[in-house]
Amino acid sequence: MNYQKYDLYKNSNTTIFEFKSISRNGEIKKVILFKALQSEQIYNLAFGDLIYNETEQKYLLDDSVITNNGDRNVILATVAQSIYIFTEKYPEKMVFFKGSTLGRTRLYRRVITINLEELSKTFLIFGAIKNETGNVINVPFKSNKDFFGFILKRKEL
Repeated sequence: MNYQKYDLYKNSNTTIFEFKSISRNGEIKKVILFKALQSEQIYNLAFGDLIYNETEQKYLLDDSVITNNGDRNVILATVAQSIYIFTEKYPEKMVFFKGSTLGRTRLYRRVITINLEELSKTFLIFGAIKNETGNVINVPFKSNKDFFGFILKRKEL
């Protein structure tokens, strides 16, 4: 995606990324985590602010905070870049993501829709829905449909 992005710093496994949101409210440390789900073919993408929890005395990812730093599009492009990097290293893995709220999930759908042509060059794109038994399944992405989340799979080039 041809948008401004922040510099990403990743661990050696390419499963943890960090960057700083730099804007009107100062610098805010952001973290992106890729973690295997049950099948280990699908990795969940978690994203949020890095917050120090005094009670637990450790850093935690907070995906519910609204930073309102005025750089949403730069942040989304940076998160998208992490998916490109992760799936370049692990092309056989699928990436699942959803918003922490319905509004954020709708935002992700809009971002996918706006960038569908470019994303489709590299990824197979699916919407995730819950079937009648409550299991999450993937269906072809449609820009006018609400989804529980989204799944990206790098195309074999």
